[in-house]
Amino acid sequence: MSVTVSMTVNGKAVTGEVEPRTLLVQFLRDHLGLTGTHVGCDTSQCGACVVHIDGESVKSCTALAVQAEGTEVNTIEGLAKDGVLHPMQEAFRENHGLQCGFCTPGMVMSAIELVRGRPDISEKEIREGLEGNICRCTGYHNIVKSIKAGAAAMKG
Repeated sequence: MSVTVSMTVNGKAVTGEVEPRTLLVQFLRDHLGLTGTHVGCDTSQCGACVVHIDGESVKSCTALAVQAEGTEVNTIEGLAKDGVLHPMQEAFRENHGLQCGFCTPGMVMSAIELVRGRPDISEKEIREGLEGNICRCTGYHNIVKSIKAGAAAMKG
């Protein structure tokens, strides 16, 4: 049995046929070819699959595609506009906030919501806000530095 799901992904209306148990991350990757959203753990522990649903960070490995019916979903692929990186993406690039890059899409998506309206967010608040996002490569120093810079860039 399959069901039809419709939503807006990165500003584009999309519709697809899925099994009711299809996870949102599977729909994005397998049906829409948006592979920037990663599957790192299948248990919602790592945060590599974070996307925004109606502006809020959601681990897409814990949401069914049918739950996103009628919503606005934004993925890492939808952040850059006309070839210009989003300020948070640029901050990660400038501050070496990644190593292997596997966790980076989820980190960036989580960071954008975390700093929204908080240009002067503290390092402690960033570290606490990143709980649930795991990087297996770094000690988080440059990630925190990147988010702090991204927050400052996003305020104006």
